[in-house]
Amino acid sequence: MSGEEEAPTAPEGSATSGDTGIPGSESVPGGEDWAVRYKYLLADFENFRRRIDRERETISRQTLATVLRELIPIYEAFGHARRAGEKSDSGIAKGFDLIEQEWQKFFQREGVMPIAVVGAPFAPEEEEAVAETESDPDHPDGTVVEIVQQGYRFPGGLVRPAKIVVARSKRDGPGAATRTEPRETPP
Repeated sequence: MSGEEEAPTAPEGSATSGDTGIPGSESVPGGEDWAVRYKYLLADFENFRRRIDRERETISRQTLATVLRELIPIYEAFGHARRAGEKSDSGIAKGFDLIEQEWQKFFQREGVMPIAVVGAPFAPEEEEAVAETESDPDHPDGTVVEIVQQGYRFPGGLVRPAKIVVARSKRDGPGAATRTEPRETPP
């Protein structure tokens, strides 16, 4: 022997014979087909690109939510200042109106919407009940009576849950706990 051995060849008609019908897709040493490797590499790259796009979108939504969480207290403080400034007869009220318009444009552009509405049904996935009050004809059982702190959502999800007071019916029925004396434990 001359020291050099020929690489074994695949039988005719097998998948690695090199005849894939794609120009330039001849077999490479080791039996791998360049066309098949190219297809796998292209599929891997497409999956990578889609994953990066999803991650970029997620990071963008999270970043916007963080910025909105920081801006909402400033907006609410502005609202308090505006209500205090409306009591004066100076031109401050007009300036507050202009700033309010800019805040509204910003929130509209970002899709930020307030959550809680007085008289609407209680939505536990977006609202936090901080107190209960007895229901009345104006506020039936399970509706929002008062908004303690407004909550906000945007297309990317919940920015901040609302803190509200909920109307509840009086609980004097058989399931209500009316026990006022502490239960004694036997010795």
